Parts: sequence; C-alpha cells; structure tokens
Amino acid sequence: MLRQLLNDEAGFIVSAELVLVATILVIGLIVGLSEVQHAINGELNDVADAIGSLNQSYSVSGFSKNDATATHAFTRGSAFADVVDDCDNNQCDITCDAPVNEGPKGI
Repeated sequence: MLRQLLNDEAGFIVSAELVLVATILVIGLIVGLSEVQHAINGELNDVADAIGSLNQSYSVSGFSKNDATATHAFTRGSAFADVVDDCDNNQCDITCDAPVNEGPKGI
C-alpha cells in the first residue's frame, strides 16, 4: 500500500501546472496594477493642474445712497487678487533627499 502511494502520480502534473499559471497571473497582476497606479496619479496630477490654473480673483464695487443733506446707506466694495501658489502647475517636485550621515551626538 505504501509502494502504491509513492508510485501514484495522479494529479501531480495538474497541481504543478496550476501553481505555475497562478504564479504567472499574480506577477502579471502586480505589474498591471502598478501601471494603473501610475496612470491614475498622472490623471489626478492633470486635474490638480487644471484647478491650480483657475483664476479666482474677484472684485465687487460698493454703492451708496446720497441726497443733498447726507449719506443714508452705503456698502463698501471688496476685491481679491489670486496669486500663484507654491505648487500650482507642477512648480515644485516632491522628491527624496540624498542620505545624510548622522551628526555627532551631544552630551
């Protein structure tokens, strides 16, 4: 009975093929998901550039009601001038710095 168990190879080839195919599929899935991640990051960067390039400046004029004797009501105007922010339209990069040695330890 032990000899029959050792000589029995039924299903071994199928199992080895399944392990090989599953390994190749997992490796391909990892590479594919990595490319999807890069594509999504690129598209989100494009959206951020589009939002960063919007001009949000505005100006509202004031008004008042005057007659010959006095000013009865008035509203002051308001204005805002949009300026370029630090990282609008890829003006700054997020990168890793080079490694630096540790400094001397203080006592």
